[in-house]
Amino acid sequence: MESSEQIVAHVIENSDMALVCYIDEDECPVTKAMLKPRECEGIKTFWFTTNTSSNKVKCYKKNNKASIYFVDHRNFCGINLIGQMEVLETAEAKERIWREGDEMYYPAGVTDSDYCVLRFTALQGRYYSNFHSENFEIR
Repeated sequence: MESSEQIVAHVIENSDMALVCYIDEDECPVTKAMLKPRECEGIKTFWFTTNTSSNKVKCYKKNNKASIYFVDHRNFCGINLIGQMEVLETAEAKERIWREGDEMYYPAGVTDSDYCVLRFTALQGRYYSNFHSENFEIR
């Protein structure tokens, strides 16, 4: 039987996007589709690129509570991770996940003022696989 971490890693690998959730200014949950994380550190830390000018960045700066959801459509599995999202605008963070071709989204390059990094740290999760759901803690 696979461990929770193996199931989560498998679903993330087979997902073609991530759904990120934040709390808006009216304290309502909002879900946005994003490209898969640029980097994953196990199932605990996930790094995304995004626009500094986006509404989610403004909201994460006020309330860092977040969740991310990955779905593997082929195998009908889903993973929900709950944690905190940090908005990083340091040169180190931006350079860490910058990739060739990102100029399409950030014309001024890695120093583009509209380019920032989101780093999600998971605290707990829940997965669905094989007609079974299970909660798990992340250490």
